[in-house]
Amino acid sequence: MDKISSKQLKKIQVWKKISRIGVTNGCFDLMHKGHLSSLKLAKRHCDKLVVLLNSDNSTKKNKGRLRPIQNEKIRKKKLLKNRNVDMVIVFNRKTPYKMIKQIKPDFLFKGSDYKNKNIIGSRFVIKNGGKVKILKNISGISTTNIINKK
Repeated sequence: MDKISSKQLKKIQVWKKISRIGVTNGCFDLMHKGHLSSLKLAKRHCDKLVVLLNSDNSTKKNKGRLRPIQNEKIRKKKLLKNRNVDMVIVFNRKTPYKMIKQIKPDFLFKGSDYKNKNIIGSRFVIKNGGKVKILKNISGISTTNIINKK
């Protein structure tokens, strides 16, 4: 599961010849307006947006045993319905570093909650001529906040 399928990789290689490729990653558990906003902002900077989605296992490793709320199939389906998303690839590790290296995106996007944090893959992307873009989050909106309000 931590391998981009040959079909997906071929598609990305074709895109790279004529398009700017952007990558973002996350759990995207309980899709909310913060997620929708960040996907829209990301797509403004690139022609094709690839979302690297944490698997159920990976989400548990990062967010705790009670997460995800929705399984990876539902989360992937919701992302693919978003007009700003061109491809979704599920990964099982704690981070998507291996996949970022395979894709070699022109842009790596993260939310502003990562402003002073180490962004996985950022050094690799910059070293290979890409850019890291921090996207402004909508204040106070997160899946964790939504869960805690219940």
